[in-house]
Amino acid sequence: MRIGEIARRSGLSRDTIRFYERHGLIASTPGAGSTNSYREYDGDLLERLAMIREAQAAGMSLADLALFIRQLEDAADDDFDAEAFLDLKIVEIENRMARSRQFLETLRATRLALSSAREQRHASSGEGCQSPSERAG
Repeated sequence: MRIGEIARRSGLSRDTIRFYERHGLIASTPGAGSTNSYREYDGDLLERLAMIREAQAAGMSLADLALFIRQLEDAADDDFDAEAFLDLKIVEIENRMARSRQFLETLRATRLALSSAREQRHASSGEGCQSPSERAG
């Protein structure tokens, strides 16, 4: 598949796909014609692109993601402890999720407090009991 098709099917820009390739997250091969500079991408790349987007959305850095992908592709490297790496990333994401849930509760409490304050202001000014036409007239 060429980059235009990958971009269309993944929803990513061509520049993003090229960026990922420059950083070792994905790979392509030279196209069949030696007279052009077209690159071919494997159809399985769409799954990898989706995984990259999910990892980024969860807060994983591109550097960590590139390291992990390289290690998965070169499983012979005994120096890399994939389980320890994954355990660390799981803990990091669980912590980030906990902080996000905590902040979500802060936002909800703030919204409730603002709503209550607005209702109290309207009630004390009498606006809460009047229709818009009564207030205007």
